[in-house]
Amino acid sequence: IHLATENEQYLSELPEQAGYFKETRIVEFIFLLSEKWHLDQSTRYQAVELLERFMIKQVEQMCGKRGSAKGPDQGQRSSWSSVRDQIASTFVLRLVSCVQLASKLSLHYSRVTSDTALKFLQSLKYSYTKQELLESELAVLNTLHFHINVSTPLAYVELLLEVLGYNGCLLPAKPLHQLCVQLLDFCYLTRETIYDTLLKIAIENSTPSKLQIAKFLTVKEDFMLLAVGVISTGVFILSPGHWEQVVEHLNCITGITPQSILEFSYAVVRRIVGSTTP
Repeated sequence: IHLATENEQYLSELPEQAGYFKETRIVEFIFLLSEKWHLDQSTRYQAVELLERFMIKQVEQMCGKRGSAKGPDQGQRSSWSSVRDQIASTFVLRLVSCVQLASKLSLHYSRVTSDTALKFLQSLKYSYTKQELLESELAVLNTLHFHINVSTPLAYVELLLEVLGYNGCLLPAKPLHQLCVQLLDFCYLTRETIYDTLLKIAIENSTPSKLQIAKFLTVKEDFMLLAVGVISTGVFILSPGHWEQVVEHLNCITGITPQSILEFSYAVVRRIVGSTTP
């Protein structure tokens, strides 16, 4: 109930720019860096969400200082160009800071020290100091008003798997959990393709309008739907005989319709098949 309420609250306040900083290259960078530093599974998702929320707020603040950067006139284009250049100049530093902060939320795993972070940045030919690294972490914290312990889709997946087990779904828990994590990674890394397919299925049209794309943003950012879709797809792959029972349970637990669950799973499976065929 708490996660569902948190998810609904987040969707109700969704900024127009949500998802801008979840493009594949950024997500892949964070995932590979987390793997390099032997961080736990939840940390990489936490880092992606922290970076996304921080960058959106930073852009809003910077554009606010220069006036609105949305319009098409030349002065506003110049303002946006200045904002973009400033963001680009510190983007990798901010990304590393978000991974650092996410690692500190998982106290039972190794956290990323300043020495480790600086060594990595130096390997990329950046010459930041420990003081600048600390200031970068503080900039993220201050911009987000220290609200950094946000729930990730992995938390939704794991809790729903627990509820399914409690409700009597006899599923292979450990292999299903492992497969769901892999599928969640896959959904993050192929996000645009999966949701583009899902949108076209939902509107029954291969050329969605700008308004339809804008309205679909809440679907793309719905963690509960993502978690339900990942579990449904995992069960379909691992234990297809249980699929209908699991979809029925997920519908009862979350209120997400079987049709929506089916469509999401289809979009994911279609992307998996497409990515493994010549």
